[in-house]
Amino acid sequence: MAAGVVYFLLPPKDDSAQSAPAPTTGSSSSSVTLSPSVSADDNNFERKSVCGLPLTDELTLDTAPTSNWELVDLMATPRDSLTFGPGITEESGFRSCFASSPAGALYAAMNVIALGSSGSPEVMMKTADQLFVPGTGRDAAIKDTSTAVDSSGTADIQVRGFVIRSYTPSEANMDLAFETTEGVLFRVTMSLRWMSDDWKVQPADDGTPWSGMSQISDLSGFVLWSGA
Repeated sequence: MAAGVVYFLLPPKDDSAQSAPAPTTGSSSSSVTLSPSVSADDNNFERKSVCGLPLTDELTLDTAPTSNWELVDLMATPRDSLTFGPGITEESGFRSCFASSPAGALYAAMNVIALGSSGSPEVMMKTADQLFVPGTGRDAAIKDTSTAVDSSGTADIQVRGFVIRSYTPSEANMDLAFETTEGVLFRVTMSLRWMSDDWKVQPADDGTPWSGMSQISDLSGFVLWSGA
């Protein structure tokens, strides 16, 4: 994860930058796809967050949530401790506990990116250990962070928008758009799973918390959302 986060700051140099990917459903760029086999009332697992954040039956997120923003190192990161999360912030800066809702999943994804870009080996290790879905990618992230060195102050990118591709109470898939200090726009795709009463990121096999990254020419198709 350590190497992946560092290179996350350097999106691919693509002379033919793509536009934002088209939404998966009709009229709204942030439309959410709900699996017909899963409903908000699915009782096969516990949906209450580990720190008791409010439970909602919302399955869509058509507009940017009104967010409180604070810096995690250099990255503006959303925080609403009583609604979407993180409901727990430790002295080290590690954050966890997000609401079982589309906004909760969005906040979880952004906070994982921010924690992974914090430059703190301790925080990055704990992020991989506790906020990644167990498997090959999590193992790779833990291995990478075990040899990481403190690089605080290097992660100067900011979120600019999102598209939630699909959402059920057990899984969420989304694209996030970021901008570098040089004005380069790029997108990453993130998948999350509800496990142990919190959202966990499904990392790629190399340990990065996203499954794809590409440069984009503009923010069309994204719900605009930023704190800096």
